[in-house]
Amino acid sequence: MLTALSIRDVVLIERLDLAFDLGLTVLTGETGAGKSILLDSLGLALGARAESGLVRATAQQASVTACFSPPDGHAVDAVLEEHGLAAEDEVVLRRIVMKDGRSRAFVNDHPVGVGLLRRIGALLVEVQGQHEQMSLADPASHAALLDSFGVPATLRATVSETWRVWRDALVRLEQAKEAIASAARDEEWLRHAFEELATLAPRIGEEETLARERLRLQQNERRAEAIAAALAELTPRDRRGAGPASSLRAASRALQRLAPSPAQAEAAGGGNPADPALAALERAEEALAEAETLLSRLIADADVDPRLLEQSEERLFALRASARKHGVQVSDLPVLLDTLGTRLAALETGAAEITEMEQAARDGKDGYRAAASALSAARNDAAVKLQKAVGRELPPLRLDKARFFAEVGALPEAGWGPAGMDQVRFLIATNPGQEPGPLARVASGGELSRLMLAMKVVLSAGSAVPTLVFDEVDSGVGGATAAAVGERLARVAEGLQVLVVTHSPQVAARGAAHLRVAKAAVRDHTATTVERLTPQERREEIARMLAGETISDAARAAADDLLRGQKPSQGVLV
Repeated sequence: MLTALSIRDVVLIERLDLAFDLGLTVLTGETGAGKSILLDSLGLALGARAESGLVRATAQQASVTACFSPPDGHAVDAVLEEHGLAAEDEVVLRRIVMKDGRSRAFVNDHPVGVGLLRRIGALLVEVQGQHEQMSLADPASHAALLDSFGVPATLRATVSETWRVWRDALVRLEQAKEAIASAARDEEWLRHAFEELATLAPRIGEEETLARERLRLQQNERRAEAIAAALAELTPRDRRGAGPASSLRAASRALQRLAPSPAQAEAAGGGNPADPALAALERAEEALAEAETLLSRLIADADVDPRLLEQSEERLFALRASARKHGVQVSDLPVLLDTLGTRLAALETGAAEITEMEQAARDGKDGYRAAASALSAARNDAAVKLQKAVGRELPPLRLDKARFFAEVGALPEAGWGPAGMDQVRFLIATNPGQEPGPLARVASGGELSRLMLAMKVVLSAGSAVPTLVFDEVDSGVGGATAAAVGERLARVAEGLQVLVVTHSPQVAARGAAHLRVAKAAVRDHTATTVERLTPQERREEIARMLAGETISDAARAAADDLLRGQKPSQGVLV
């Protein structure tokens, strides 16, 4: 519901803060006092068109803030969540209008577009008035309204579910047909590509495995080459050439032929003074022989297979070439092979699958049609009850000659949907012999307002909008008709929050809360004010509405009668 409305610098309203309660709130005041300004201000917060003329003459901008407390699980919660605007306790709509007519919109203090503000506002408040676009006059809303009046929710849910099943079956059928048609167009290429890939037989993870094996073989080959080069230095291929071993042996022979001098022999104790050098040469020969043995053993143990390396590289390059050819990664080749195989298999088994899918689509359509037919029958029953219920409300509202019709017609198959296969229209004939027609075209402004009230009385239990605003729904009526309008507004307000702008004392007396709109001189300018009336002030206001400028005791007595729910005393013009 609407809990608060704050207005700043809108036309004659300089500063105004209002709080609202559940039930019926009436707004009264003399003509020109500014009741329309109040509704225009609320309209701004709900996303209505902004105009520079709404800004008070001495101000640079106008602003309106409307606070709402929607019921748990209300549709507005999903919209707020969708746009990241959710709040814990309340929904705050704010609109700022600049002097040049530009405006800004906010929801829960987040800037939004006016379109979103209007969408959210429409979920929270519905304005019914002679000059407003009434939702009940919109044929697009009629099926939902009729359903909420008297159609079981389980029927609607079944229709929605069978529609989904049918549409899913149709989508699968179309996809299968397109797949087969595509495969047929590309059959020759498909077979060639499949055979080529099947021959290649790519395996999952094969590229990584081959790359690791190739690297290992390349490293082994490089190691073997280094060992072979080292061994070649020790054992030259040309045996006649001087290698390390022959050089060592030659050095040993030369030293062995060396004859020592007498002094050297004496110093060496009679031995060869070159013996230490010979021993070193002997050790060097042994070390060289050991090195040759070790290197030969390494060569023998080296895992070098040029053919295996060549095969690994050929396989890896073949996989990568195939991947480039098909425009995929090497890792995707096994999946591509499966896909091509599936498409080829579809050519062979497609006819049988299409037959099965066509049968599933027919079954889905039959299931939907059966559920939608049951929904149509329930809507026809509900339409009869709605016509009678609205018809009972019309005579007291001075629409005794009017006839209301809830028409349920069949839509062509192209118009079927999750809500069924019906077109629901609310029609009205306001005079005998007149052909029923759309509400907005046939009824006059006053008739349409009262018709909307009658329908709201009947349909309010299923209303998704928690706050209703009626703008002079009692225009042009008085006496018993005005009393009937007031009584019906009070009935609607038992389940919804209702705000009504009225000139009728009979309607005003029905309010749970009473706000009076007035113009007053404030300093050097005129301003519109709104005050919540006490019981005594309310009595005086209703008496003024009954008697005019001069309030008599008889008018006060008549006001007391109205407030007590009785007919006013004789002698007072009502």
